[in-house]
Amino acid sequence: MNKSIRGRALTGAALALAVSTVLTACGGENSPSATASGKAASATPAAAVQEPLVATFDGGLYILDGASLELTGTIDLPGFNRVNPAGDKDHVVVSTDSGFRVLDATRQALTDIEYKGAKPGHVVRHAAKTVLFTDGTGEVNVFDPTALSSGKKPAGRTYTSAEPHHGVAIELADGSLVSTLGTEEKRTGALVLDRNDKEIARNEECPGVHGEAAAENEAVGVGCEDGILIYKDGEFTKVDAPDDYGRIGNQAGSDASPILLGDYKTDPEAELERPTRVSLVDTEKKKLRLVELGTSYSFRSLARGPHGEALVLGTDGALHVIDPDTGEVERKIPVVGEWREPLDWQQARPTLFVRGHIAYVSEPGKKALHAVDLETGKKIASVTLPKSTNELSGVVAGH
Repeated sequence: MNKSIRGRALTGAALALAVSTVLTACGGENSPSATASGKAASATPAAAVQEPLVATFDGGLYILDGASLELTGTIDLPGFNRVNPAGDKDHVVVSTDSGFRVLDATRQALTDIEYKGAKPGHVVRHAAKTVLFTDGTGEVNVFDPTALSSGKKPAGRTYTSAEPHHGVAIELADGSLVSTLGTEEKRTGALVLDRNDKEIARNEECPGVHGEAAAENEAVGVGCEDGILIYKDGEFTKVDAPDDYGRIGNQAGSDASPILLGDYKTDPEAELERPTRVSLVDTEKKKLRLVELGTSYSFRSLARGPHGEALVLGTDGALHVIDPDTGEVERKIPVVGEWREPLDWQQARPTLFVRGHIAYVSEPGKKALHAVDLETGKKIASVTLPKSTNELSGVVAGH
């Protein structure tokens, strides 16, 4: 990438972080908390949190101030929970055992907004819409995230897949909906519906379809076991992997780049493959490049920087900064200690979440969370939490 990420002005959050000291937060009596229903444990409403982060732990959610990394609240929520940005400045979507719930992270409370259904799956933000895919029912829900501020479930679009499956969907700026095809046993590709739910395109040459990301000029990629399927300008194009089995299952896109970052696995028989290469897919030239990192990574290791740079958190403990245009690893930023990906995908491992110019990285083995300034490559804040965390996310306004 020709544009340097160094020397640019820091965002407000970055400036706040830059002057913060290394913090240690303990879950003492003064820490705000809430029950699983989202009602505050105290009659006094919790103070608003600035640019909140949300981290899951066994039994609930931690809410942290994004500018200081101070632990501001704890919400009890049993079960295995996942978190994703809802698409506005206040809310985070929490995937629970019973469906999607909406957390008002700024006010540190679960709302009454819920999308019930077995096996809540992917959450996608694009073109001012948020899309939820419920694997157990095949239901797709689309809504405007700014409507969450009303405290009521937003009016929106609902589509139900022909068969329930582990899928994903994204609504484009023109109202068309790209959604995966499959059953519980086999996933085959994707279709596109217009704003009236009339099918306008279909491709079933994407075995094991998984994951989604959008690139510059609204090119959408969904991963396959033999490459990636791109939908752009009303047409599907398949980009084949160089291997017979070359699985791209997780992707990260950027509006600032036509190139998608993806993982890359080549062993269909592995109990858990620990790949050391990532894929870079040019959605304009329809070409795929592989980049050797010299270290493995996990599905929670991929992200994009503010200028489109590709970011990968390696098991060597470093954040690898890749120029997507050339495939060159420009920098390696040490963040955490060396780690090994666990066999169970639900088990905790270091996780990367990027917002603006700041990369947040969890370190479950030390119950820690770190903030790194992507402009300088410096670790600018750290916090130690009462318990080890698993997933990490936060509020992200816009798409």
